Amino acid sequence: MRCKAAAVILLAWALGLSGCKFVKTADKDKDAGAGFDPDRMVADMWDGEVLPYLEKRAAPLPEVLAAAAADPDAAGRKYGHKARQGNAPWTFIARVDGVIVAQETKSRAAYVDVDVDNDAKADVRVSIGPAIRGTALRDSLDFVDFNAFKNQIEWAQFGKSFNTHVNATLLEALPRDGLTGKRLTATGAYPLPARGQLPQLVPAAITVGG
Repeated sequence: MRCKAAAVILLAWALGLSGCKFVKTADKDKDAGAGFDPDRMVADMWDGEVLPYLEKRAAPLPEVLAAAAADPDAAGRKYGHKARQGNAPWTFIARVDGVIVAQETKSRAAYVDVDVDNDAKADVRVSIGPAIRGTALRDSLDFVDFNAFKNQIEWAQFGKSFNTHVNATLLEALPRDGLTGKRLTATGAYPLPARGQLPQLVPAAITVGG
């Protein structure tokens, strides 16, 4: 009798399993992120919010560099932004107008070094993609907030989407040959560099030559 009861229980358990669907963790994560489109978010805010904000806040690079050298915090409050959470560094917003004195276009993380004070020495390194390191453009904006995102992964994807947008709409069209000696103008953002290092500016607007 006991054996028959046990058999009935096992059969019911097996039938119950047959109606269940096992969901992989990766699938659950995918479902949780459904509807989140950071590329679309950046594209939607770019012309109406991002560019006007950067143009309004940007100051000539020599002015920003001098202020940051004297007092990084005071300069950051005037020319930049940093997140209230954690120990995020200041991200500065600046306009660059100078001559390209060196270029590295073989790497995917290509860049040009620009002299802005006519001493033939580089004062800033400007990213020209296609790969762009960091999240300077996202981090320069005081109207976006980590707390509006579900988690760190979404926040990171949002930051990467700024770089993707800049590359697709601006940087892919830039020439890659014979850049040294040409004039460059740009508006963008860069994190406070380590002492002795060039600021690494990610452009939101850029022209080369002409």
